[in-house]
Amino acid sequence: MASLPLNFSDDIRPLAARLRPLTLDDYVGQQHLIGPGTPLYQAILAGKVFSLILWGPPGTGKTTLAELVANHAAAKLQKLSAVTSGVKDIRQAISDAQERLQLFQQRTLLFVDEVHRFNKAQQDAFLPYIEDGTIIFIGATTENPAFALNNAILSRARVCVLKSLTDDDLRQVMQRALTDTKLGLGARQLTITADAEHLLLQLANGDARKLLNIIEQAAELSQAETGSDCQINAALIKQIVPRQLPGFDNQGDMFYDLISAFHKSVRGSDPDAALYWYCRILAGGGDPLYVARRLLAIASEDIGNADPRALTLALNAWDTFSRVGPAEGERAIAQAAVYLALAPKSNAVYSAFNQMRKLAEELPDYPVPLHLRNAPSKLQKDLGHGEGYRYAHNEPGAYAAGECYLPPELAGRRLYQPSDRGMEKQLAEKLRYLRQLDAQSPQQRHKQ
Repeated sequence: MASLPLNFSDDIRPLAARLRPLTLDDYVGQQHLIGPGTPLYQAILAGKVFSLILWGPPGTGKTTLAELVANHAAAKLQKLSAVTSGVKDIRQAISDAQERLQLFQQRTLLFVDEVHRFNKAQQDAFLPYIEDGTIIFIGATTENPAFALNNAILSRARVCVLKSLTDDDLRQVMQRALTDTKLGLGARQLTITADAEHLLLQLANGDARKLLNIIEQAAELSQAETGSDCQINAALIKQIVPRQLPGFDNQGDMFYDLISAFHKSVRGSDPDAALYWYCRILAGGGDPLYVARRLLAIASEDIGNADPRALTLALNAWDTFSRVGPAEGERAIAQAAVYLALAPKSNAVYSAFNQMRKLAEELPDYPVPLHLRNAPSKLQKDLGHGEGYRYAHNEPGAYAAGECYLPPELAGRRLYQPSDRGMEKQLAEKLRYLRQLDAQSPQQRHKQ
Protein backbone atom coordinates (compact mmCIF):
# COMPACT_ATOMS: atom_id res chain seq x y z
CA MET A 1 0.00 0.00 0.00
CA ALA A 2 1.34 3.41 -0.94
CA SER A 3 2.02 5.71 1.97
CA LEU A 4 -0.16 8.76 2.30
CA PRO A 5 1.53 12.18 2.19
CA LEU A 6 1.64 14.12 5.40
CA ASN A 7 -0.43 17.30 5.53
CA PHE A 8 2.22 19.88 6.35
CA SER A 9 5.73 18.48 6.82
CA ASP A 10 7.61 15.30 7.62
CA ASP A 11 7.46 16.27 11.31
CA ILE A 12 4.28 14.72 12.68
CA ARG A 13 4.46 16.50 16.03
CA PRO A 14 1.67 18.99 16.80
CA LEU A 15 2.31 22.52 15.58
CA ALA A 16 2.77 23.81 19.14
CA ALA A 17 5.53 21.26 19.74
CA ARG A 18 7.27 21.96 16.42
CA LEU A 19 7.37 25.69 17.06
CA ARG A 20 8.71 25.47 20.60
CA PRO A 21 11.52 28.07 20.77
CA LEU A 22 15.07 26.72 20.82
CA THR A 23 16.81 29.97 21.76
CA LEU A 24 16.14 32.87 24.08
CA ASP A 25 15.83 35.15 21.05
CA ASP A 26 12.86 33.10 19.80
CA TYR A 27 11.15 33.06 23.20
CA VAL A 28 8.00 35.20 23.19
CA GLY A 29 6.68 37.05 26.21
CA GLN A 30 7.81 37.21 29.86
CA GLN A 31 10.11 40.15 29.16
CA HIS A 32 9.75 41.23 32.79
CA LEU A 33 11.44 37.96 33.68
CA ILE A 34 13.93 37.12 30.91
CA GLY A 35 14.12 40.28 28.85
CA PRO A 36 17.64 41.39 27.87
CA GLY A 37 19.49 42.72 30.88
CA THR A 38 17.34 41.01 33.51
CA PRO A 39 19.21 38.94 36.13
CA LEU A 40 17.63 35.69 35.00
CA TYR A 41 18.44 36.38 31.34
CA GLN A 42 22.08 37.01 32.19
CA ALA A 43 22.24 33.95 34.44
CA ILE A 44 20.83 31.71 31.69
CA LEU A 45 23.26 33.05 29.09
CA ALA A 46 26.15 32.48 31.47
CA GLY A 47 24.99 28.94 32.23
CA LYS A 48 24.83 29.81 35.92
CA VAL A 49 21.41 28.42 36.66
CA PHE A 50 19.74 27.62 39.94
CA SER A 51 16.57 25.92 41.06
CA LEU A 52 13.38 27.63 39.97
CA ILE A 53 9.63 27.41 40.48
CA LEU A 54 7.83 28.63 37.36
CA TRP A 55 4.33 29.77 38.27
CA GLY A 56 1.91 30.86 35.59
CA PRO A 57 -1.15 30.02 33.49
CA PRO A 58 -1.07 27.27 30.84
CA GLY A 59 0.64 28.04 27.54
CA THR A 60 2.91 30.81 28.84
CA GLY A 61 6.24 29.07 28.23
CA LYS A 62 7.12 27.27 31.45
CA THR A 63 8.33 24.05 29.81
CA THR A 64 10.13 25.96 27.07
CA LEU A 65 11.95 28.11 29.60
CA ALA A 66 13.12 25.01 31.46
CA GLU A 67 14.47 23.55 28.21
CA LEU A 68 16.33 26.77 27.40
CA VAL A 69 17.87 26.81 30.86
CA ALA A 70 19.08 23.23 30.37
CA ASN A 71 20.54 24.01 26.95
CA HIS A 72 22.56 26.98 28.18
CA ALA A 73 23.76 25.10 31.26
CA ALA A 74 24.91 22.11 29.20
CA ALA A 75 22.78 20.03 31.55
CA LYS A 76 20.85 16.89 30.74
CA LEU A 77 17.14 17.66 30.79
CA GLN A 78 15.06 15.02 32.52
CA LYS A 79 11.30 15.47 32.76
CA LEU A 80 8.74 14.20 35.22
CA SER A 81 5.05 14.87 35.36
CA ALA A 82 3.51 14.93 38.81
CA VAL A 83 0.27 13.71 37.21
CA THR A 84 1.73 10.35 36.19
CA SER A 85 4.86 9.95 38.34
CA GLY A 86 5.31 8.58 41.84
CA VAL A 87 8.10 8.09 44.37
CA LYS A 88 9.55 5.25 42.29
CA ASP A 89 9.93 7.57 39.30
CA ILE A 90 11.51 10.25 41.48
CA ARG A 91 14.05 7.76 42.83
CA GLN A 92 14.90 6.58 39.33
CA ALA A 93 15.37 10.15 38.11
CA ILE A 94 17.67 10.91 41.07
CA SER A 95 19.63 7.70 40.48
CA ASP A 96 20.10 8.61 36.80
CA ALA A 97 21.26 12.10 37.80
CA GLN A 98 23.79 10.71 40.29
CA GLU A 99 25.18 8.27 37.74
CA ARG A 100 25.41 11.01 35.10
CA LEU A 101 27.29 13.27 37.52
CA GLN A 102 29.73 10.54 38.59
CA LEU A 103 30.49 9.09 35.15
CA PHE A 104 30.30 12.13 32.89
CA GLN A 105 30.53 15.10 35.28
CA GLN A 106 27.29 16.35 33.76
CA ARG A 107 24.58 17.97 35.82
CA THR A 108 20.91 17.12 35.44
CA LEU A 109 18.13 19.63 35.17
CA LEU A 110 15.10 17.85 36.56
CA PHE A 111 11.93 19.47 35.27
CA VAL A 112 8.76 18.55 37.17
CA ASP A 113 5.55 19.60 35.47
CA GLU A 114 2.42 20.17 37.59
CA VAL A 115 4.67 19.98 40.66
CA HIS A 116 1.81 21.10 42.92
CA ARG A 117 0.24 17.67 42.44
CA PHE A 118 3.05 16.00 44.39
CA ASN A 119 2.26 15.53 48.09
CA LYS A 120 4.56 16.65 50.91
CA ALA A 121 6.53 13.40 51.03
CA GLN A 122 7.11 13.41 47.29
CA GLN A 123 8.25 17.05 47.35
CA ASP A 124 10.56 16.35 50.28
CA ALA A 125 12.26 13.59 48.27
CA PHE A 126 13.98 16.23 46.10
CA LEU A 127 15.46 18.29 48.94
CA PRO A 128 18.77 16.46 49.64
CA TYR A 129 19.63 16.38 45.95
CA ILE A 130 18.88 20.05 45.43
CA GLU A 131 21.09 20.75 48.44
CA ASP A 132 24.09 18.70 47.26
CA GLY A 133 23.84 19.85 43.65
CA THR A 134 22.92 16.51 42.14
CA ILE A 135 20.04 18.21 40.31
CA ILE A 136 19.00 21.63 39.19
CA PHE A 137 15.33 21.56 40.12
CA ILE A 138 12.72 23.39 38.06
CA GLY A 139 9.08 22.92 38.95
CA ALA A 140 6.19 24.23 36.86
CA THR A 141 2.83 24.98 38.42
CA THR A 142 -0.41 26.77 37.64
CA GLU A 143 -1.19 26.98 41.36
CA ASN A 144 0.02 29.52 43.91
CA PRO A 145 3.30 28.06 45.24
CA ALA A 146 2.70 29.61 48.65
CA PHE A 147 -0.22 27.20 49.09
CA ALA A 148 0.74 24.31 46.83
CA LEU A 149 4.41 23.76 47.71
CA ASN A 150 6.33 23.01 50.89
CA ASN A 151 8.24 25.84 52.51
CA ALA A 152 11.36 23.69 52.30
CA ILE A 153 11.11 23.61 48.50
CA LEU A 154 10.32 27.32 48.31
CA SER A 155 13.34 28.20 50.42
CA ARG A 156 15.64 26.42 47.95
CA ALA A 157 14.20 27.76 44.71
CA ARG A 158 13.45 31.13 43.22
CA VAL A 159 9.78 31.64 42.33
CA CYS A 160 9.33 33.15 38.87
CA VAL A 161 5.88 34.46 37.97
CA LEU A 162 4.93 34.04 34.31
CA LYS A 163 2.09 36.15 32.92
CA SER A 164 -0.52 35.39 30.29
CA LEU A 165 0.77 36.38 26.87
CA THR A 166 -0.41 39.71 25.53
CA ASP A 167 -2.19 40.04 22.18
CA ASP A 168 1.05 41.37 20.68
CA ASP A 169 2.88 38.30 21.99
CA LEU A 170 0.25 36.02 20.48
CA ARG A 171 0.46 37.84 17.15
CA GLN A 172 4.19 37.06 17.06
CA VAL A 173 3.44 33.40 17.66
CA MET A 174 0.73 33.47 14.98
CA GLN A 175 3.03 35.15 12.49
CA ARG A 176 5.69 32.52 12.93
CA ALA A 177 3.14 29.72 12.57
CA LEU A 178 1.97 31.16 9.24
CA THR A 179 5.40 32.00 7.80
CA ASP A 180 7.78 29.29 9.01
CA THR A 181 8.08 26.98 6.01
CA LYS A 182 10.13 24.32 7.79
CA LEU A 183 8.30 23.80 11.07
CA GLY A 184 5.16 25.86 10.66
CA LEU A 185 2.46 26.27 8.01
CA GLY A 186 4.38 28.71 5.81
CA ALA A 187 4.43 26.41 2.80
CA ARG A 188 0.67 26.55 2.64
CA GLN A 189 0.53 30.35 2.37
CA LEU A 190 -2.50 30.58 4.63
CA THR A 191 -4.07 33.91 5.42
CA ILE A 192 -6.23 34.84 8.41
CA THR A 193 -8.96 37.45 8.16
CA ALA A 194 -9.09 40.32 10.64
CA ASP A 195 -12.24 39.01 12.33
CA ALA A 196 -10.69 35.53 12.59
CA GLU A 197 -7.55 36.99 14.16
CA HIS A 198 -9.63 38.87 16.71
CA LEU A 199 -11.56 35.69 17.56
CA LEU A 200 -8.35 33.65 17.80
CA LEU A 201 -6.82 36.10 20.27
CA GLN A 202 -10.00 36.05 22.32
CA LEU A 203 -10.18 32.26 22.38
CA ALA A 204 -6.47 31.84 23.16
CA ASN A 205 -6.82 34.12 26.18
CA GLY A 206 -3.06 34.49 26.64
CA ASP A 207 -2.27 30.82 25.93
CA ALA A 208 0.13 30.26 23.01
CA ARG A 209 -0.47 26.51 22.95
CA LYS A 210 -4.21 26.98 22.65
CA LEU A 211 -3.70 29.52 19.85
CA LEU A 212 -1.50 27.18 17.82
CA ASN A 213 -3.81 24.21 18.34
CA ILE A 214 -6.78 26.16 16.98
CA ILE A 215 -4.77 27.44 14.00
CA GLU A 216 -3.59 23.91 13.20
CA GLN A 217 -7.13 22.51 13.37
CA ALA A 218 -8.43 25.39 11.23
CA ALA A 219 -5.74 24.72 8.61
CA GLU A 220 -6.66 21.03 8.47
CA LEU A 221 -10.37 21.81 8.25
CA SER A 222 -9.89 24.38 5.50
CA GLN A 223 -7.92 21.88 3.44
CA ALA A 224 -10.52 19.16 4.02
CA GLU A 225 -13.37 21.46 2.95
CA THR A 226 -11.76 23.14 -0.05
CA GLY A 227 -9.06 20.70 -1.09
CA SER A 228 -6.62 23.57 -1.41
CA ASP A 229 -4.89 26.24 0.63
CA CYS A 230 -7.22 29.02 1.55
CA GLN A 231 -8.18 31.66 3.99
CA ILE A 232 -8.99 31.06 7.65
CA ASN A 233 -12.05 33.06 8.62
CA ALA A 234 -14.12 33.44 11.79
CA ALA A 235 -16.81 31.01 10.58
CA LEU A 236 -14.22 28.29 10.20
CA ILE A 237 -12.86 28.86 13.70
CA LYS A 238 -16.36 28.79 15.17
CA GLN A 239 -16.81 25.30 13.71
CA ILE A 240 -13.81 24.18 15.74
CA VAL A 241 -14.59 26.10 18.93
CA PRO A 242 -18.36 26.75 18.92
CA ARG A 243 -18.21 28.71 22.16
CA GLN A 244 -15.49 30.17 24.30
CA LEU A 245 -14.98 28.12 27.42
CA PRO A 246 -14.20 30.45 30.28
CA GLY A 247 -11.04 29.91 32.25
CA PHE A 248 -12.01 28.21 35.48
CA ASP A 249 -10.81 25.50 37.83
CA ASN A 250 -12.84 24.47 40.85
CA GLN A 251 -9.65 23.80 42.82
CA GLY A 252 -7.24 26.31 41.33
CA ASP A 253 -6.21 29.93 41.65
CA MET A 254 -8.72 31.02 38.99
CA PHE A 255 -11.54 29.76 41.19
CA TYR A 256 -10.35 31.73 44.19
CA ASP A 257 -9.62 34.80 42.08
CA LEU A 258 -13.18 34.81 40.74
CA ILE A 259 -14.65 34.31 44.20
CA SER A 260 -12.44 37.11 45.50
CA ALA A 261 -13.59 39.43 42.71
CA PHE A 262 -17.21 38.56 43.47
CA HIS A 263 -16.82 39.21 47.20
CA LYS A 264 -15.04 42.51 46.66
CA SER A 265 -17.65 43.64 44.14
CA VAL A 266 -20.46 43.02 46.63
CA ARG A 267 -18.47 44.72 49.40
CA GLY A 268 -17.80 47.61 47.01
CA SER A 269 -21.55 48.02 46.33
CA ASP A 270 -21.34 47.26 42.57
CA PRO A 271 -24.26 44.98 41.65
CA ASP A 272 -23.28 44.71 37.97
CA ALA A 273 -19.76 43.56 38.78
CA ALA A 274 -21.13 41.14 41.37
CA LEU A 275 -23.45 39.62 38.75
CA TYR A 276 -20.65 39.44 36.19
CA TRP A 277 -18.28 37.49 38.43
CA TYR A 278 -21.13 35.28 39.60
CA CYS A 279 -22.01 34.47 35.98
CA ARG A 280 -18.34 33.80 35.19
CA ILE A 281 -18.33 31.24 37.99
CA LEU A 282 -21.51 29.64 36.66
CA ALA A 283 -20.24 29.62 33.06
CA GLY A 284 -17.11 27.83 34.22
CA GLY A 285 -19.10 25.11 35.95
CA GLY A 286 -18.70 26.49 39.46
CA ASP A 287 -21.01 25.51 42.29
CA PRO A 288 -23.73 28.15 42.84
CA LEU A 289 -24.01 27.07 46.47
CA TYR A 290 -20.40 28.07 47.05
CA VAL A 291 -21.46 31.58 46.04
CA ALA A 292 -24.46 31.28 48.35
CA ARG A 293 -22.16 30.38 51.23
CA ARG A 294 -19.94 33.33 50.41
CA LEU A 295 -23.01 35.61 50.48
CA LEU A 296 -23.73 34.44 54.01
CA ALA A 297 -20.20 35.38 55.00
CA ILE A 298 -20.59 38.77 53.33
CA ALA A 299 -23.89 39.37 55.10
CA SER A 300 -22.16 38.95 58.44
CA GLU A 301 -18.72 40.36 57.66
CA ASP A 302 -19.45 43.34 55.44
CA ILE A 303 -23.07 44.29 56.18
CA GLY A 304 -23.70 43.11 59.69
CA ASN A 305 -26.26 45.09 61.66
CA ALA A 306 -26.39 47.86 59.08
CA ASP A 307 -29.01 45.60 57.46
CA PRO A 308 -29.71 42.37 59.36
CA ARG A 309 -32.16 41.38 56.62
CA ALA A 310 -29.18 40.59 54.37
CA LEU A 311 -28.43 37.46 56.37
CA THR A 312 -32.02 36.28 56.05
CA LEU A 313 -32.14 36.96 52.33
CA ALA A 314 -28.89 35.06 51.77
CA LEU A 315 -30.28 32.08 53.70
CA ASN A 316 -33.51 32.26 51.72
CA ALA A 317 -31.58 32.23 48.42
CA TRP A 318 -29.71 29.11 49.51
CA ASP A 319 -32.96 27.48 50.61
CA THR A 320 -34.64 28.40 47.32
CA PHE A 321 -31.84 26.75 45.33
CA SER A 322 -32.14 23.59 47.45
CA ARG A 323 -35.91 23.46 46.99
CA VAL A 324 -36.39 24.32 43.29
CA GLY A 325 -33.07 23.52 41.66
CA PRO A 326 -30.59 25.47 39.53
CA ALA A 327 -32.84 27.28 37.05
CA GLU A 328 -34.74 29.34 39.61
CA GLY A 329 -32.21 28.83 42.39
CA GLU A 330 -29.37 30.50 40.52
CA ARG A 331 -31.63 33.50 39.96
CA ALA A 332 -32.47 33.64 43.67
CA ILE A 333 -28.76 33.75 44.49
CA ALA A 334 -28.37 36.53 41.92
CA GLN A 335 -31.19 38.42 43.66
CA ALA A 336 -29.42 38.08 46.99
CA ALA A 337 -26.12 39.19 45.45
CA VAL A 338 -27.69 42.37 44.08
CA TYR A 339 -29.43 43.13 47.39
CA LEU A 340 -26.26 42.62 49.40
CA ALA A 341 -24.27 44.74 46.96
CA LEU A 342 -26.69 47.65 47.50
CA ALA A 343 -27.19 47.12 51.24
CA PRO A 344 -25.56 49.57 53.67
CA LYS A 345 -22.17 48.28 54.74
CA SER A 346 -20.66 47.86 58.20
CA ASN A 347 -17.89 45.64 59.48
CA ALA A 348 -18.39 46.82 63.07
CA VAL A 349 -19.49 43.40 64.37
CA TYR A 350 -16.76 41.63 62.39
CA SER A 351 -14.11 43.97 63.77
CA ALA A 352 -15.38 43.86 67.36
CA PHE A 353 -15.64 40.07 67.32
CA ASN A 354 -12.07 39.64 66.03
CA GLN A 355 -10.68 42.07 68.60
CA MET A 356 -12.59 40.52 71.49
CA ARG A 357 -11.58 37.03 70.42
CA LYS A 358 -7.95 38.11 70.43
CA LEU A 359 -8.37 39.54 73.94
CA ALA A 360 -9.99 36.33 75.15
CA GLU A 361 -7.09 34.27 73.77
CA GLU A 362 -4.25 36.51 74.91
CA LEU A 363 -5.35 37.91 78.28
CA PRO A 364 -5.55 35.90 81.51
CA ASP A 365 -8.70 33.89 82.23
CA TYR A 366 -10.33 36.47 84.45
CA PRO A 367 -12.87 34.93 86.86
CA VAL A 368 -16.53 35.59 86.31
CA PRO A 369 -17.63 38.37 88.70
CA LEU A 370 -19.64 36.97 91.64
CA HIS A 371 -22.82 38.84 90.78
CA LEU A 372 -22.86 37.19 87.32
CA ARG A 373 -22.24 33.63 88.48
CA ASN A 374 -24.84 30.92 88.49
CA ALA A 375 -26.24 29.97 91.92
CA PRO A 376 -28.34 26.82 91.60
CA SER A 377 -27.49 25.52 95.12
CA LYS A 378 -27.41 26.89 98.67
CA LEU A 379 -23.66 26.37 98.82
CA GLN A 380 -23.10 28.61 95.84
CA LYS A 381 -25.45 31.21 97.22
CA ASP A 382 -23.56 31.14 100.54
CA LEU A 383 -20.39 31.75 98.54
CA GLY A 384 -21.91 34.92 97.12
CA HIS A 385 -22.72 33.67 93.66
CA GLY A 386 -25.36 35.90 92.08
CA GLU A 387 -25.33 38.30 95.01
CA GLY A 388 -26.11 41.83 93.95
CA TYR A 389 -27.23 40.86 90.49
CA ARG A 390 -29.79 43.31 89.15
CA TYR A 391 -32.55 41.70 87.09
CA ALA A 392 -32.86 43.98 84.07
CA HIS A 393 -36.61 43.48 83.68
CA ASN A 394 -37.18 44.94 87.13
CA GLU A 395 -35.26 48.10 86.26
CA PRO A 396 -36.64 51.22 84.56
CA GLY A 397 -36.77 50.66 80.83
CA ALA A 398 -35.60 47.07 81.42
CA TYR A 399 -32.06 48.38 81.72
CA ALA A 400 -29.85 48.12 84.81
CA ALA A 401 -28.05 51.43 84.39
CA GLY A 402 -24.49 51.41 85.70
CA GLU A 403 -24.20 47.64 85.78
CA CYS A 404 -21.01 46.03 84.41
CA TYR A 405 -21.05 42.65 82.78
CA LEU A 406 -17.33 42.41 81.99
CA PRO A 407 -14.61 41.30 84.38
CA PRO A 408 -13.43 44.34 86.41
CA GLU A 409 -10.09 44.21 84.56
CA LEU A 410 -11.89 44.89 81.26
CA ALA A 411 -14.45 47.39 82.49
CA GLY A 412 -14.86 50.23 80.07
CA ARG A 413 -13.71 48.33 76.96
CA ARG A 414 -15.84 49.43 74.01
CA LEU A 415 -14.91 47.36 70.97
CA TYR A 416 -18.24 47.38 69.16
CA GLN A 417 -18.51 50.74 67.43
CA PRO A 418 -21.66 50.86 65.27
CA SER A 419 -21.47 52.73 62.00
CA ASP A 420 -23.83 55.54 61.03
CA ARG A 421 -25.22 53.52 58.11
CA GLY A 422 -28.50 51.68 57.75
CA MET A 423 -30.14 50.18 60.79
CA GLU A 424 -26.84 50.29 62.66
CA LYS A 425 -27.30 54.05 62.95
CA GLN A 426 -30.24 53.35 65.27
CA LEU A 427 -28.13 50.91 67.27
CA ALA A 428 -25.47 53.58 67.66
CA GLU A 429 -28.06 55.98 68.99
CA LYS A 430 -29.33 53.33 71.39
CA LEU A 431 -25.80 52.69 72.66
CA ARG A 432 -25.17 56.38 73.22
CA TYR A 433 -28.41 56.64 75.21
CA LEU A 434 -27.57 53.61 77.38
CA ARG A 435 -24.09 54.94 78.09
CA GLN A 436 -25.58 58.25 79.19
CA LEU A 437 -27.78 56.32 81.64
CA ASP A 438 -24.68 54.48 82.88
CA ALA A 439 -22.82 57.72 83.42
CA GLN A 440 -25.72 59.20 85.40
CA SER A 441 -26.40 56.09 87.47
CA PRO A 442 -25.50 56.23 91.19
CA GLN A 443 -25.33 52.41 91.09
CA GLN A 444 -22.46 52.28 88.65
CA ARG A 445 -20.58 49.15 89.70
CA HIS A 446 -17.33 49.91 87.91
CA LYS A 447 -16.13 53.18 86.46
CA GLN A 448 -16.78 53.16 82.73
